Amino acid sequence: MNNRTEAAIILTKGSTDTLYVQIPYNTVHIQHIRQVTGRRWESDTKRWIIPYSNASLEEFTKHFDALDVEISPELWVESDLLRSWKLSGEQTQWKRDELQQALRLRGYSRKTMKAYCNQIERFVASLPQVKTEISESHVQTYCLSLLERGISHSSVNQTISAIRFYCKHVLHHPAEFQYIRPKKQTKLPNVLSEKEVTQLLKAVTNLKHKTILYLTYSAGLRVGEVVRLRYSDLDIERQSIIVRQGKGQKDRRTLLSNLAWNMVQKYIAAYRPDRWLFPGKTSDRHLTERSVQKVFEEARLKAGIVKKCSIHALRHSFATHLLENGTDLRYIQELLGHTSAQTTQRYTHVSTKNIQRIQSPLDRMDMGD
Repeated sequence: MNNRTEAAIILTKGSTDTLYVQIPYNTVHIQHIRQVTGRRWESDTKRWIIPYSNASLEEFTKHFDALDVEISPELWVESDLLRSWKLSGEQTQWKRDELQQALRLRGYSRKTMKAYCNQIERFVASLPQVKTEISESHVQTYCLSLLERGISHSSVNQTISAIRFYCKHVLHHPAEFQYIRPKKQTKLPNVLSEKEVTQLLKAVTNLKHKTILYLTYSAGLRVGEVVRLRYSDLDIERQSIIVRQGKGQKDRRTLLSNLAWNMVQKYIAAYRPDRWLFPGKTSDRHLTERSVQKVFEEARLKAGIVKKCSIHALRHSFATHLLENGTDLRYIQELLGHTSAQTTQRYTHVSTKNIQRIQSPLDRMDMGD
């Protein structure tokens, strides 16, 4: 990237509806800024102000060269239009291959590798210049902008982990930054009642889709686990499913219910899958996670379930229903593949079995109604 810092035009956010443009005196640049509708000169601060709208930005990007303009980190993250325009004039260079290699050497899963690469790509794109040296303030400004946009604390923490890994193992920064992480949010899992699960499963008519949802709920599977099942992973003798290389690169066993097995047999007789139990458009590739999420969403709407939840709610419901029916928490932990018992214990907070036994003090009062 060409370094034009000394004569750069600096674009920053003024308010929700204005942008500040600082232009070193240049008659050509002055002529160009005057082509932007709604622009005005602020003599006290010696800067131009333009409306913060797509129409104004399109006019601005039409008249200026992307290489002549520096965009503030906050504005870069916020405006897709400006970011695309800027990157079209510059070659984004960050060490994707080196990051993937470093992650692979340390045994990170493909899903984590993809997430880290996406996080770093977005972070690097937020920098004022592609070759800008990453600093602590850049990281904090970027993470703050994510939080202000309503990105969850867990996602921001993953972003920080990705940046930390990139700086340490790829850029080989001699000293670590003081990463300020947002406090972890405590959120209760979304759980469907047994009646709602029954309605959901009955609402599905497609045999393949019904089999997927049966297995997901009856075994407490993650969506990434159910799409990667093979027929050989079903242990009929032991009435269990072998989940290979689940989250954390761990194998585990979970339940294979009689009803789910009967559904699988009907499905196999009808579809005759080969490599994957649930193949995608071609037999050599498994069904995508997104496809299964769409299956669940369609079933939820058809069943008339108003709760806003994803297919992961079936896994949460599996654990909660086991707990409510007296299954020991330690067994549930094994079936779900949780490393920490603390993760499994959150289901005690959503179980209504004991709550329903407690009488509110209001109900013990004689209100005379």
